[in-house]
Amino acid sequence: MHTRNAKLPDAQHIHTLIKNYSHDGTLLPRSLPELYENVRDFVVVEDEGKIIGCGALHMYGPHLTEVRSIAVSPAYKGKGAGRILIDALLAQAEEHDVKCVCLFTRIPDFFALFGFRAATREDMPDKIYKDCVNCPRLHACDEVAMVRGELPKMAVLGASNIQLPIIDVKMIEKQMYKKSVASG
Repeated sequence: MHTRNAKLPDAQHIHTLIKNYSHDGTLLPRSLPELYENVRDFVVVEDEGKIIGCGALHMYGPHLTEVRSIAVSPAYKGKGAGRILIDALLAQAEEHDVKCVCLFTRIPDFFALFGFRAATREDMPDKIYKDCVNCPRLHACDEVAMVRGELPKMAVLGASNIQLPIIDVKMIEKQMYKKSVASG
């Protein structure tokens, strides 16, 4: 298995991978035209020439980037494809000297392995302004906001005045800690 930057012809494969996880709300759906437009944000994982995983690094500016649209073919789950994908995306963030990498997930324990910690969505107004305002789950979000690095002290897209439900970050961190202690 290895990673590489996605190319335009990969968009259909990326679309299929994301679609596997968007029907149940695990991932936000991405249209094929949207993927064509943003294919340069994506990294793919290949195994013997077959694309088995994808993920994107969306840049908001030098203060913040987001890991998004992480998908691995169900047949390859648990075989390390997700790990090498995240490593490749974090390496790209480092190459661009980005201060903070964020993501939103329902599997925070996995991302904690890479140094991500729970945060509040309000800490990332650029993300809220660009994506959250258009999400059907805006006021019932069940994803955990996570960050790696220094929280942004600025916003390029503007401050958010959207009222979001309060998320108890300390409770999430305690749950993650308890799981890590229990698993040994």
